[in-house]
This record gives sequence, structure tokens and C-alpha cells, in this order.
Amino acid sequence: MIRVVCKAKLKPGVNLEEYLTLAREVVTETRKEKGCMMYTLHEDIHDPSILTTIEEWENEEVINQHNKSEHIMKFVPKLRRLRESTEINLYKEVK
Repeated sequence: MIRVVCKAKLKPGVNLEEYLTLAREVVTETRKEKGCMMYTLHEDIHDPSILTTIEEWENEEVINQHNKSEHIMKFVPKLRRLRESTEINLYKEVK
């Protein structure tokens, strides 16, 4: 299992609801994907312009398929235009 943490900081002045509308579409469609075990969107408690997606996937192959999916290709460019920065990290559990 691989966990992905994607942290985004919105640009100043970006309408949070506009961003969330797009991000919720990604969440809804991604949860339907084969190999997706969890996909959740979180808002920072102290700064609502920081949003983090926490994901769990079966393996890197399904992550690669996800990154090429129709909804990712459609929505992620729109989301990126609203972000000041993005940090994506992939993790495996230490046993």
C-alpha cells in the first residue's frame, strides 16, 4: 500500500468555494477508481487556504493510471491555476 499526501496552498484572493467545487469532483471520481483504497480532502484548521488530500493506493501502477485518468486531466490543471504551491509526497509504511 502507498499513501500519498498532496498539500496545496491557494493563491491570495482565490475563492475557496470555487476551489472546493472542483476538488470535490476529483474526490468523487477518484474514489470510483480501481486500486483506490482512500481519498480524502482536508482543510487546515488554522488556515483554510491550505488544503491537503490524503490518499491510499494499492500500488504505484494504479497511482500512475490515476494520474492519467480523464477526470485528473480535466480538473487538475484548473486546480493548479488556483494554487500558489503544491507539495506531493508518496509514502510506504515502515514495518
